[in-house]
Amino acid sequence: MARRDSSAEFLYDEAAADRAVAFFAECLTHTTGEWRGKPFILSDWQAAIVRQIFGWKRQDGTRKYRTVFLGLPRKMGKTTLAAGLALYALYCDGELGAQVINAAADREQAALCFDSAKQMVLAEPELADRSEVFRRSVIVPLTGSSYKVLSSEAYSKHGLSVSYAGMDELHAWPDRELYDVLVTSMGARRQPLTVITTTAGYDKHSLCYELWDYAEKVSAGIIRDDSFLPAIFAAGKDDDWKDPATWAKANPNFGVTVQQSFYEQECAKAISLPSYENTFRRLYLNQWTEQDVRWLSMDAWDACAAPLPDLDGLPCFAALDLSSTTDLSALVLAFPVEDKVHVLPFFWMPSEGIRKRVERDRVPYDRWIKDGFIEATPGRVIDYEYIRNKINALAEKYHIKEIAVDRWNATQLSTQLEGDGFEMIGFGQGFASMAAPTKELERRILEGTINHGKNPVLRWMASNVTTETDAAGNLKPSKKKSTERIDGIVATIMALGRVMVGDATVPTGEILFV
Repeated sequence: MARRDSSAEFLYDEAAADRAVAFFAECLTHTTGEWRGKPFILSDWQAAIVRQIFGWKRQDGTRKYRTVFLGLPRKMGKTTLAAGLALYALYCDGELGAQVINAAADREQAALCFDSAKQMVLAEPELADRSEVFRRSVIVPLTGSSYKVLSSEAYSKHGLSVSYAGMDELHAWPDRELYDVLVTSMGARRQPLTVITTTAGYDKHSLCYELWDYAEKVSAGIIRDDSFLPAIFAAGKDDDWKDPATWAKANPNFGVTVQQSFYEQECAKAISLPSYENTFRRLYLNQWTEQDVRWLSMDAWDACAAPLPDLDGLPCFAALDLSSTTDLSALVLAFPVEDKVHVLPFFWMPSEGIRKRVERDRVPYDRWIKDGFIEATPGRVIDYEYIRNKINALAEKYHIKEIAVDRWNATQLSTQLEGDGFEMIGFGQGFASMAAPTKELERRILEGTINHGKNPVLRWMASNVTTETDAAGNLKPSKKKSTERIDGIVATIMALGRVMVGDATVPTGEILFV
């Protein structure tokens, strides 16, 4: 029985959908855990996806969907589902000489899905009898079809004619080369199918995030792509990650393949260890995070936001983190007042190309410029003379005792500022200089003895910071590991470093809060 959609471009073949769902229950069994040996009966959400993939057809009888994007948290059975889909493509898709590929960032990851599928084949005599099963491949001699494992060394994969590509944990792929090789190898196939299964990642400049963003836009109707089927199960950006209702929202198998008690245990760990928060949110709630391991608890950071007092005329220690001429530059003024340090940041970026940067980085630079949190300097590159003039103007308002600057980045601006009468202090970026003030910032955030005035740009940068550690356990922020900008936090740490050795503390009674 078939029914057409409202546009009559596609029809739903209910018999084909039923046949695909039945294949799982009648031909496949679970191979691990408490369900080992039991028929693979699809959950309702799994069956709905399988029905859409194999039920919706074009007018010529081929499948409507050519790409399926499954964004699922860990423990939701995505590897087992992907194994079943690959086997259906191998045995039941009517494709002579089918080339079914399982691909991942490395061979071991790709083998996880393949090994699950291989065990399913060996457990079902009807499949095993028509197959030749090897360590990393399954061959079906009658149809000339094969199922193999590939990893991301894509240079050796040209010459393929793939009919089905299962791409596992796309967030871990180092680049898009293997993806492009596999997709472009499908040109000779009548109804090729790509199935991407992944959890969320943290690199928002990656292929995975590009496709994730595309999937969300297709799902929301912003982009029309009738060949693309998105299915993302994730907590919302503003959902409370500590709330059991959020856990259930993100996990369609909540209470089935994973129990609430497990989430309670992992959430408690994430609350106690800020470094585990991103792992919990990314792997179990399927939320994209700003970095792999979060250094700072954003709850603790947000608790340090209060209106800044009137700081006019008060002594402060400044730090300047100059970017390349086309990126963000940051200046931070740190005002020590008894046991608290008030932080006043300033940011600059070139005015030309703002819209392109917003779209590329998916960061609201334009709104921050409009709200006065970033100053756009004229032209295509940062005008350092503009920054110089601003610093001189700030010196008329605040008592800037010194300005710390990266000693290996002593640009002409640093020399000019020294000529303007500022005391410029070279500040190294290695562990020797950065470790102590990095720990100081961490301590002050946890104790609530720093006030950043709720600056949104600085908050964004705080959420981006990934740290690195040396053999002695010293800590410092890593621009190399952090996938987004952290210049303001680096400048804050440098300014705190000078506060630690300076002598400019102001008694509370000498400032006015406004």
